[in-house]
Amino acid sequence: METERTLSAAQVLSPTQPMNEPARRRVNPSNEEFGTNDFRLLIGGKLVEGAGTLDVINPATGRVLTTAPRADRGQLEQAVAAAKAAFPSWAATPLRVRGGLLVKLADALEAAQSEFARLLTQEQGKPLPQAQWEIHWAIGTLRYFAALDLPPVVLKEDATQKVVRLHKPLGVVAAITPWNLPLLVMVIKVAPALLAGNAVVAKPAPTTPLTALKFGELCARILPPGVVNIIVDQNDLGTALTTHPDVAMVAFTGSTATGKKVMACAAGTIKRLTLELGGNDAAIVLEDADPKEVAPKIFAAATLLSGQACIAIKRLYVHDSIYDAVCDELCRLAQTTVVGDGLEEDTQMGPIQNHTQFEKVKAFLEDARRNGKIVAGGEAVNGKGFFVRPTIVRDISDDSRLVREEQFGPVLPVMRFANIDDAIARANDTEYGLGSSVWSSDRERAFQVATRINSGMVWVNKHLDVGPDIPFIGAKQSGMGAELGQEGLEAFTQATIINMAK
Repeated sequence: METERTLSAAQVLSPTQPMNEPARRRVNPSNEEFGTNDFRLLIGGKLVEGAGTLDVINPATGRVLTTAPRADRGQLEQAVAAAKAAFPSWAATPLRVRGGLLVKLADALEAAQSEFARLLTQEQGKPLPQAQWEIHWAIGTLRYFAALDLPPVVLKEDATQKVVRLHKPLGVVAAITPWNLPLLVMVIKVAPALLAGNAVVAKPAPTTPLTALKFGELCARILPPGVVNIIVDQNDLGTALTTHPDVAMVAFTGSTATGKKVMACAAGTIKRLTLELGGNDAAIVLEDADPKEVAPKIFAAATLLSGQACIAIKRLYVHDSIYDAVCDELCRLAQTTVVGDGLEEDTQMGPIQNHTQFEKVKAFLEDARRNGKIVAGGEAVNGKGFFVRPTIVRDISDDSRLVREEQFGPVLPVMRFANIDDAIARANDTEYGLGSSVWSSDRERAFQVATRINSGMVWVNKHLDVGPDIPFIGAKQSGMGAELGQEGLEAFTQATIINMAK
């Protein structure tokens, strides 16, 4: 179906269409302010105030956008208890009925997509077209999972026996989500969990809780009480949630460092886990690639969400024969990118999402200045907000921080190579293994290179091409388990083998 496919990063960003800086105006100008009661937690089917509140900052201004309700330990316990109580009847509900309710959620989100997109830009910072892309993606993901099934599979049948595999729901699922794609990543976890028959306690990132809470309003209207619960914390309830004895599974997206803590917390009761963690994605450009053709696509994949994407290109290895040409093209693209408030209609790249990450990215800029040659960008934008100009760094060593670590910002190191075996070895020399890409005019040769890269996902002549029907898989310390696709649905189930004698 049409909704199963989504726009690529390059289609969303269109960096090859530079815009002039002066012509700035807001989309649907508004001076709206949010009241303290505009957002509520969802616990047991009821929209409730939090035990406390927390400030939500607009990263484009650095000022408080609104306050959000903040749960305490008691409300976490209520949420888990509500999910546990709702689970038996939800699990007994026919799968097609559960899928029908996912369709209703998709319809409701689609009807409110303009409101959601604008709110998403205000809390996260991304340009409005990218926010619209995220909402579209979330709608398509709900519809995709709503159409899937978990039928019994006959593994073996002969004159003496019949062996059948079933997939059963697990119970209460904790869904812990990040601040870069706050609504989409929640839907990626909630949709398959619900279709499989589980109940959910979702915990969005404290810097981007608003669209998740608004999604909770839709859930309260459409789903049975307790099937979905949404709480917000100040990063102080994660341990209680992931060690809770009534939580059967944790689905987590975030940094590798935090993922390790989640894994340790889950060990006490051997909870099921999906971990989608950090990445230091490498792209390799072979000597037969056309710099003018590949540079815009690479730049788009490196700067989507201001570089704050786990599968953004984080390292670029370019053959020596076209190294200068590729660097020049990337430099031109960086210099013509319009950086600004995501509600300004000509903005192509928004701010860093929060002050903590902003300071981390600035530290990477200092490392780039010491260990490489900055040919574009290289500085934070003075004034309000958390803005960093897209930065291209050439002639930098592989042992610099910018190359070794995940920068999660719009700072791209470009290294040269002369031998493809050397390039592959350097691309693989990392504890991460989320995504990577190979660029060449010879598709078969590029495929052969791709088979030698140790990543869960490898693209050829593109990057960031994902969809709800394609499994999202990390290798090494970039995660475990699968999200999306049939595999992503089955990850929220317990397989059971029934072996019958005849």
